[in-house]
Amino acid sequence: MVGSGVEVNATMSSNGSLAIGKSMERLRVANGESFDPMAVVTEPVPPVADSNGHDAEKGREIVLGKNVHTTCLEVTEPDADDESTGDKEAYMASVLARYRKTLVERTKYHLGYPYNLDFDYGALAQLQHFSINNLGDPFIESNYGVHSRQFEVGVLDWFARLWEIEKNDYWGYITNCGTEGNLHGILVGREVFPDGILYASKESHYSVFKAARMYRMECVKVATLVTGEIDCTDFKRKLLPNKDKPAIINVNIGTTVKGAVDDLDLVIQTLEECGYSHDRFYIHCDGALFGLMMPFVKKAPKVSFKKPIGSVSVSGHKFVGCPMPCGVQLTRLQHINALSSNVEYLASRDATIMGSRNGHAPIFLWYTLNRKGYKGFQKEVQKCLRNAHYLKDRLREAGISAMLNELSSTVVFERPRDEEFVRRWQLACEGNMAHVVVMPSVTVEKLDFFLNEIIQGRSIWYKDGNVHPPCLAADIGSNNCSCALHK
Repeated sequence: MVGSGVEVNATMSSNGSLAIGKSMERLRVANGESFDPMAVVTEPVPPVADSNGHDAEKGREIVLGKNVHTTCLEVTEPDADDESTGDKEAYMASVLARYRKTLVERTKYHLGYPYNLDFDYGALAQLQHFSINNLGDPFIESNYGVHSRQFEVGVLDWFARLWEIEKNDYWGYITNCGTEGNLHGILVGREVFPDGILYASKESHYSVFKAARMYRMECVKVATLVTGEIDCTDFKRKLLPNKDKPAIINVNIGTTVKGAVDDLDLVIQTLEECGYSHDRFYIHCDGALFGLMMPFVKKAPKVSFKKPIGSVSVSGHKFVGCPMPCGVQLTRLQHINALSSNVEYLASRDATIMGSRNGHAPIFLWYTLNRKGYKGFQKEVQKCLRNAHYLKDRLREAGISAMLNELSSTVVFERPRDEEFVRRWQLACEGNMAHVVVMPSVTVEKLDFFLNEIIQGRSIWYKDGNVHPPCLAADIGSNNCSCALHK
């Protein structure tokens, strides 16, 4: 599979091209037209809701608790003669061909979410016939023999070298997503300090606050600087009244919206200044996207277990470029016993969140790490940062408010006024801000295409002078704002 979106011709099986027949009658589009297996599907999307849950365009309240089926491919029962006619197989082949073409088209307009779509794992297709499940502890053999633990531990060792911890001193596993890494890291912190208070900046990923709710932890939100970094002055202010309780801290190695990297060294210094010894705090580093990029960025605060941190997590489907969600979670071996429990029917132990884990994911990660290595990732990081600066500079030249943190490839800019434009380019938005995450699969040509469209769009959105671009001074700083007041 090539995720770059270059190939546009969907192929069909030989019988699929011959025997679509009556099964096409099973699927009609909403307007009653016949099903076209080669069409690109425009997925209906619900109206945009504001922060209070109301339709931003019509004022209609969005009611929770009801399943709204925007699109649905019905599961139908085979006809009695399907085995001989192959009609059902032809129908399914045509549906998949149409779906594939839609994926190719939507991939062309993917800029707002941090996924590297530039990969080719064709060599691993031979493994798709196997149910590979990594049950239990990665370092302990279980009764289930169809696993990929040898690949999993190899990947974990690679990250252990990256984050400077000896093989005998760490424990970890390949998670099913970045959120699971945060859930596990914070859970370890809670088990180490059952009465600890969780501190996280207000711009931390929502999974951090989900973890606090799940574990019934007291959680203190810390203010952020305009860049999105944790405000250590406010952090100190929040720590001091709670000196009688241990601190569990989430440090962001790249925030969700602004790509801000918290200063790990300053966080540790703040804890020490407030009287917290190293045995009274636990730091989890959420490195979902930038956890793999920061080691290759000059001047970046180093994430290392040589510092008093407790765990680090990173996503595998983001910068690495994996076709399924996955991640890596590492913690200190000394912390994990509190979480481990013997599972007799596995003949193993388990300290993971989910238990069963996708055994294919470690193989995909292992394959990419071997192909690229440290030098390959370094080149890709440099390319991303270079292209991010190009995008930011072009936006500013066009009179568009834009900000780029020094250690980031996330370009924040004014939210496009046209929500169809937002959906077309799959932009992630918050308030008046939108962002583009420049990944290895994002080329200068793609950025130019996007820039031309947004510049053309703004000439229409603001042409009559009655509506003006929003002011982003409070969000990204007055020096980055190009509104009428600040330009």
